Amino acid sequence: MTSTPVAYLHVVRSGALTTVQDAGRPGWAHLGVGRSGALDAPAARLANRLVGNPPGAAVLETTLTGCAVRPDRPVVAVVGGAGCPVRVDGRPVAWGEPVRVPAGAVLEAGPAVTGLRSYLAFAGGLEPDAVLGSRSADLLSGLGPAPLGAGDTVPLGDPAKPSDPVEPGSAVEPGDPAKRCGPAKRRGPAGRCGPPAAAGPVPWPGAPVELVLPVHLGPRHDWFTAPALRTLLTADYRVSPHSNRIGLRTEGPALERSRTEELPSEGVVLGAIQVPPDGRPVVFLHDHPTTGGYPVVGVVAERALAGAAQAVPGTRLRFVRA
Repeated sequence: MTSTPVAYLHVVRSGALTTVQDAGRPGWAHLGVGRSGALDAPAARLANRLVGNPPGAAVLETTLTGCAVRPDRPVVAVVGGAGCPVRVDGRPVAWGEPVRVPAGAVLEAGPAVTGLRSYLAFAGGLEPDAVLGSRSADLLSGLGPAPLGAGDTVPLGDPAKPSDPVEPGSAVEPGDPAKRCGPAKRRGPAGRCGPPAAAGPVPWPGAPVELVLPVHLGPRHDWFTAPALRTLLTADYRVSPHSNRIGLRTEGPALERSRTEELPSEGVVLGAIQVPPDGRPVVFLHDHPTTGGYPVVGVVAERALAGAAQAVPGTRLRFVRA
């Protein structure tokens, strides 16, 4: 039985920051390993769905300036998330819809017009070596593949093979096309996955004009004065240009502490709002540290963090009581 030759995605232009991301590596925080994964998880899932992949398949996540890549085999791809011009060998093609990229052609996602992070999904997914069950790059810990640069290559998955393991007790056995493609996906020759049979224009969420983050106060809200808590839940903030995959930094009024002693390091979670010495809240995103010594005044519900991933610097930001 002959094996399928490995195909690669060649990076022509890496842009400001392009990384491989999937659904992340949850469940390792007790060992000091953060989740990582796509910051705009709904956008990554939708891009995967449009090319017939499982929702957690690995994609490219770009930041602000896009990227350009060249596959060495034909592939169906989608560019979604932040709105941007999309071209194949210089020819404009649809954003947010499946497009066919010939072998050797250059697929380019241009600079973001709306939003901040674009997602490039490829039929079959991307298959760099997994670390602790994930192919995601974690910028803080250095786990997973390094941020991509021009000349790098990333293995392309085979659309004919399942990308997700079959859980014990599953009613679908390995090799079953229903496992590979899902009930709503089109299957072509040899059971290959593809976009949904009736794929057409898809409504992608827009980038936030105003970012509203619902907050559950605690566990250290009692380290802040009552006026500081009112400020947190009523003041206008702005997204700082110093934000990154580790945390969304804010510009605005400082929060005054009622306690000045040092806090021993303790566990922090995705969405935690940590307040450093300058008093301006930082919302932890997917590459956040798993412990911290500054007080956490509240936690943002995870479902709201996709908007934070697409909020450009200067976006108005409000925290509201969840």
